[in-house]
Amino acid sequence: MATNFIGLDTEKARNLADALNDLLSNYQIFYMNVRGYHWNIKGANFFELHLKFEELYNDLLLKIDEIAERVLTLGHRPAHAYSSYIERSEVPERKDVSDGREAMENVVDSFARLIAKQRELLAMAGDANDEGTVALMSDYISQQEKTVWMYRSYLGQ
Repeated sequence: MATNFIGLDTEKARNLADALNDLLSNYQIFYMNVRGYHWNIKGANFFELHLKFEELYNDLLLKIDEIAERVLTLGHRPAHAYSSYIERSEVPERKDVSDGREAMENVVDSFARLIAKQRELLAMAGDANDEGTVALMSDYISQQEKTVWMYRSYLGQ
């Protein structure tokens, strides 16, 4: 078995990097959607949601950087073109959303997609003995499950 410079099976590391680039693409589209919600939100809950969306996009931006750096740590190149992100993302691009409820429903849906992808990555990373990716995905999942519960509660679900 050939290993990379951090001691992981090269084929498994390549597969993990590809899956992380897929996740990165979803995060980038989600990030831009949330920026749009922040900029365009209107209505009775403007102040509350405007701040909540800013908090969320700042967190997403940190995770985007962490994911890209994990791809580099595995010895691969992170995706860095919006055309690639659009092609790969399962989180749909959302345009001109100004309704708070619609924006929050989109956020909950996007988190569901991210959590599912992160669970897949968690299993792949475990199989590859890649503790760094395991820890990253585990942290994201536990944080986001609580966030989804809170956002769903806001929606009355």
